[in-house]
Amino acid sequence: MDAGREWLTRLAPAGPCGLELSSCSPVTLADAVSKLGVGPVCWAIEQGRATAAHIVEEVPLFEGGGPGVEVLSRGSEAATLHSLLRLAEPSAEFPSIGDEPLGGIPDYVHRGVPLHRVLAAIRVGHASLARAFLRACERLAEPDRLTHEMKAVNDELFAYVDAFTDEMTQTYLAEHDRWTTSAAAARVETVHALLADTVVDVDAAARMLGYDLQGTHVGVIVWADTPAEEARLQSTAVILLTRWGATATLVVPVGSGRVWAWGTVPRRWREQAIASGMGAGLRAAVGTPASGLQGFRRTHQEALRVERLRGLSVRKSPRVTLYRDVVLTVLLAGDLVAAGEFVRSELGELGGRGEAMQVLRTTLLHYFKAERSLVRAAEQLHVARGTVAYRVKRAQEVIGRDVGDRRFPLYAALLLAEELGNTVLEPAPSTT
Repeated sequence: MDAGREWLTRLAPAGPCGLELSSCSPVTLADAVSKLGVGPVCWAIEQGRATAAHIVEEVPLFEGGGPGVEVLSRGSEAATLHSLLRLAEPSAEFPSIGDEPLGGIPDYVHRGVPLHRVLAAIRVGHASLARAFLRACERLAEPDRLTHEMKAVNDELFAYVDAFTDEMTQTYLAEHDRWTTSAAAARVETVHALLADTVVDVDAAARMLGYDLQGTHVGVIVWADTPAEEARLQSTAVILLTRWGATATLVVPVGSGRVWAWGTVPRRWREQAIASGMGAGLRAAVGTPASGLQGFRRTHQEALRVERLRGLSVRKSPRVTLYRDVVLTVLLAGDLVAAGEFVRSELGELGGRGEAMQVLRTTLLHYFKAERSLVRAAEQLHVARGTVAYRVKRAQEVIGRDVGDRRFPLYAALLLAEELGNTVLEPAPSTT
């Protein structure tokens, strides 16, 4: 480490953050730890994730989260580590960018994220990272070197983002050219056109896809909690559809860790939440069966809504979620701002923080689902009947009325609170 840069060795994460949370390769991680130590590397991991979260908030990159955000986090973390190493040893020979910060480019291209949004994300990420470095420098650098060190941080990060922007642009354009000339891209483009109702010759589209668009379809989206091999996702989608009786399938990749799929099923088919065949870390959202081209679109839109709900949910998601099983929550959560206002107004103090209020809300929700049967609610919650009775009575005291009054609005508010947690229980922070 160069003289005067010892303050970098005192970097440490603000919260719980270990090396096991890193998205970078083991080789990259081991090299960084050997040169910087565990604390600074964990700081870089934390800052990489914070930067990715800021980008997601400021720049609408993805349709859905999950693996796409993980790809972004991996690139942000790698960029943070790369900048940290260059600051620690400015005289050493480092590649201008490195491979890992650019590793998400194929995912962005395949998802259809336009270049201008990618570049906007880089600008937002640079600003976020610069703030973090400068705050740390101000706190940790020796007073007599503070001005020099802050200038070094600014110079290094500006040089890095300039080089990163140039490299990102060139790599993106090269990948875009390769992708748009591939057969996979043609299939994805055709599917997007069908969903947008811009296809003129539907029969020609069906021949190109090798899939009959006139039958009864069920739409499925399969995704992974972290980026996964495309072949694994595609085979999982086909297995699920086949077990549901599909006689033909169409599967298209739409980014790292995510595929869209359709299956042709019998008209009288009834979907089932069959989780067998789902590998570890995989999830599936399933629309309801529908016929013809309109049905092809509708069942897919339902699967998209389920995927969005699962991305917002604070509960542990089942491996397979059917639209029909969550349709009420999906509809209630369509406008999150309005949903939050409704939940807080309906629940009042019952929507408060803490485990006690959470237990009362969960119990009351199960009580309603059990058609106000104390016995059935107790069985679902694995507690005594008297415990349910006490909690229901206590919930009534908190909300100040009988739970039978305005029963459906109360049930709807509890359903949203259970699924979305603080997203609807706590008001959004003021922007003023």
